[in-house]
Amino acid sequence: MKVWKQLALALVILVAAGAGWLFLFPGANDLLKKAGIDRNATAATEPAKGRQGQRRSGQALPLVVVRTAAESKINDRLTAIGTGKAKSSVAVTPFTAGRLTEILVASGTKVKDGDVIARLDSEAEAILVDKARVALKDAQTKLSRAESLRLSNTVSAVQLSEAELAVDNAALNVREAELALDRRAIKAPIGGIVGILPINAGNYITTTTTVAMIDDRSDLLVDFWVPERFAPAITIDLPVTATSIARPGETFKGAISAIDNRVDPASRTLHVQAKITNPNDALREGMAFQISIGFPGDTYPTVDPLAIQWGTDGAYVWKITDNKAARVPVRVVQRNTASVLVDAAIEPGDQIVAEGVQSVRQGELVQIQGQPAPKDSSTNEGPLASAGEQG
Repeated sequence: MKVWKQLALALVILVAAGAGWLFLFPGANDLLKKAGIDRNATAATEPAKGRQGQRRSGQALPLVVVRTAAESKINDRLTAIGTGKAKSSVAVTPFTAGRLTEILVASGTKVKDGDVIARLDSEAEAILVDKARVALKDAQTKLSRAESLRLSNTVSAVQLSEAELAVDNAALNVREAELALDRRAIKAPIGGIVGILPINAGNYITTTTTVAMIDDRSDLLVDFWVPERFAPAITIDLPVTATSIARPGETFKGAISAIDNRVDPASRTLHVQAKITNPNDALREGMAFQISIGFPGDTYPTVDPLAIQWGTDGAYVWKITDNKAARVPVRVVQRNTASVLVDAAIEPGDQIVAEGVQSVRQGELVQIQGQPAPKDSSTNEGPLASAGEQG
């Protein structure tokens, strides 16, 4: 290296050492002032550095907007859509085939259990009943004669037994003929309301022909499905409220009447059935209902949605206590439009920062909007500010 380059490098080093000595030497401040240089003004233009919570003298505290934490319940109400059906519904079919001669009801007729709703041609069955009764009467006459002759030992005990057996068989034949005749009358197996009749008098029907549909809709059963998380809370006789989709202004009371014994693995839902009252016969099978069920539910604190912040270790919020910020980890349970349910060490009434979260630091004092500044805000000034006041 040439001599002049070595001299230039040595000069630069000497200048740098001298400048450092002027700024670090205890009496250098007076020398700089004599030279027209204000080191405090220079230091005031540099950003404050050092430990967390240190601030320059006179710097304003972070201004934040807080929202008071509240509490809310989750899983306290279940709403589901279900389909109603009559408490009992029967498709009436005849016991035997034949020609329908008479229909005794019309659509909408209210019938009782055992009422005759239609009749089949029954002339042949009526004749068989008469024949069976004649045969029974003849057998009873023969039995009376045999009993009289038995007193004089004219007939044997065996003959008397045969006469008694003939009477019993004749009585059974009468019952069989009367049953066949009775089954030519089509009766209502349950009480209820008759639907639209699909057949007319004169039609030939078989044992598979539906003569009428009868619905007992004094109560309606509503089938609906609930998520599996509600399965432990669903019990028999649990009160429910049903609202007809077609009649939104009316509600009907009821209770859980049946619960399936397994959860559907495809939909992860449980089949449940509720029984609701049907006053004035206003509801019909097949109507859609919105079922509402209330539960005790689980209570969680709620915070403003803007208060939720995310870091490398998950979600958190800033809680303000005595104007000091503390970072509180949270687990988001449920997001709503106006609030967020969280699982955290937060009590109702706690002040949670909703706006100005970017300027908040752990353990630092903050200025809450609409409230006076904290009295001990001066303690937040760092040593850098004190150094600027020296000299």
